[in-house]
Formats: sequence, structure tokens, C-alpha cells
Amino acid sequence: MNTHERFSQYRIMWLFVFFDLPTNTKAETKAATKFRKILLKDGFTMFQFSIYLRHCSSRENAKVHEKRVKLALPAKGRIGILMITDKQFGMMEIYHGTKEIPKETPPQQLDLF
Repeated sequence: MNTHERFSQYRIMWLFVFFDLPTNTKAETKAATKFRKILLKDGFTMFQFSIYLRHCSSRENAKVHEKRVKLALPAKGRIGILMITDKQFGMMEIYHGTKEIPKETPPQQLDLF
């Protein structure tokens, strides 16, 4: 595999986790907090309050993190998982009020042999 294929915008993936978890009881709040902490520990970043995302070097890598999210699903609530390519992510427009926010550069992935 050449370098171009390795860093192709169609090979690099973004994994989104959307959730709406109940927090009516102390136990539900604890479960929601635990789920958030697991996402953060696995390298996800908060995009919005209930939307977390993670940059993945490949579809295979994204699948690994998707499985980790599925293992951590709380008993109650609604959770969505979406995988998109870096090319698709790059087409997203993000605004803060009426001002467009410049796109972030994805983190560099290092290969250690």
C-alpha cells in the first residue's frame, strides 16, 4: 500500500456517537457519566453536548472503536453510531452563531514499527 492510499480522504474515517440518555435518577446520571468517560478514555472528543467524535486511520480501526462503544452501551437511552469518510467530514460546515468556524486539521497518525 503506497502512502497516498494510506492517507486517502476515502480511507480515513470519522466515528460519531450520538446519544440521549436519561438522567432522572442518581443511577441514570451515573450511567450517563460513565458512558461519557468511556468515550473520552477511548479518544473521542465532545463535538456537542451529546455528540462525540473520533478520528480513525482506517475503516478497520473505526470498527475496533465502534465495538468498544457497543460494549459500553448503557441499559437505557438512545445511542446512534455513524461512520463517515474524511472526505465527507471535510464537506461539513460548522457555525458558531452566524460565524463559520474554520475546519480543524485532523491529527497526524504515526506508524511505529
